[in-house]
Amino acid sequence: MSGQRFAFGQGQHGSIETVALDALMVRLFTHIDEGNVGWLLGLAERLRHTFGEALVEVVPSYTTVMVQYDILAMTPEAARQHVKVALQGLMPAELAGGREHRVPVWYDPSVGPDLSRLADLSGLAVEEVVRRHCAKPYRVFALGFTPGFAFMGLVEPALAAPRLTTPRQQVAAGSVGIGERQTAIYPSASPGGWNILGRTPVALFCEGVSLFQPGDSVQFEAITRHRFVEMGGDTTPLGGVA
Repeated sequence: MSGQRFAFGQGQHGSIETVALDALMVRLFTHIDEGNVGWLLGLAERLRHTFGEALVEVVPSYTTVMVQYDILAMTPEAARQHVKVALQGLMPAELAGGREHRVPVWYDPSVGPDLSRLADLSGLAVEEVVRRHCAKPYRVFALGFTPGFAFMGLVEPALAAPRLTTPRQQVAAGSVGIGERQTAIYPSASPGGWNILGRTPVALFCEGVSLFQPGDSVQFEAITRHRFVEMGGDTTPLGGVA
């Protein structure tokens, strides 16, 4: 949906789009990039302050920030004006405040049935795929799909792989996967089409709270099966494509 255009930063342009009677989408970028995160989080914080008690929810994503407001407390015209105020002099947020997480993962074909196939696609040994997946921290771009599911990136191009043509009917909780140049962990058992490399014993969503938040960084760490079991991990094998 097209919307009202605006300029921000150094020659960058975005738009304000109406997505519901009580929600506006502020589009800052058209492509996913790690450099987007600071701008999106900076805008999210500005919107929280600007809308005040009329705010229902602010949802930053890869390229956009959605703001939902109380339509009984604010007209759509006033909401759009509040967004414009939030955009004035916008600067990217400092990401140093985001939490850093180290996540242990058991990389093994029994719980990561796409690990060997991804190695073949990349022309790398399985051990090299694991090493490269663990070699850098990944920025959390957004939460979605299921509660606690964090979209992270970007994996290096050699590890990028398209999602499965036929998604699995059930992916185990804790499964670590790659979809295109993104990586993620399934916080709960659910259907899914990501390429699964392994599994973590870490709980990602407890009592309504997500372990990860946009702006956090996550670095994976390979562990042995023995350590995985010690940490309470479920070793039940994950089958192939259903």
